[in-house]
Amino acid sequence: MTTTLYTLLACLLLAACGSGSDAPAAEAVAVANPSGLSAAQLEHGIGPIEAFEPGPLDAALAERGAEYFKLKCSACHKMDTRYVGPPLATITQTRSPAYIMNMMLNPAEMLEKHPEAKAKLAEFMSLMPNQNLTQDEARAILEYLREQAP
Repeated sequence: MTTTLYTLLACLLLAACGSGSDAPAAEAVAVANPSGLSAAQLEHGIGPIEAFEPGPLDAALAERGAEYFKLKCSACHKMDTRYVGPPLATITQTRSPAYIMNMMLNPAEMLEKHPEAKAKLAEFMSLMPNQNLTQDEARAILEYLREQAP
């Protein structure tokens, strides 16, 4: 009986040791990406928009975007000047289209969880308010921003 108990205990101990071999790999992933976001979320942001390629510039859509920008964004953002928020003239060259739209559509979660958005918050010390844009409005503003890129 005692031998059986020791054998069972030894088997459990060996099984426990073997299952811990994945722990260092999981810890390495957590250290490499402390935000816990997926690679897609790191690149394209957190929100309803997944990676996409907007295609050729659409002048009519950009014109609508200019109006939305004037109404919803221009109080805090300028193209080439630091203001309440960061300048946006080159944003389409540094962030993916999906990231830009997710920032417009889901600013609270982006500012809370995304490392790049959190860094901008630390730099500008101003929360981006939710402007309650539709996806179509955010897409139009993105097109306007693409048009403004140097």
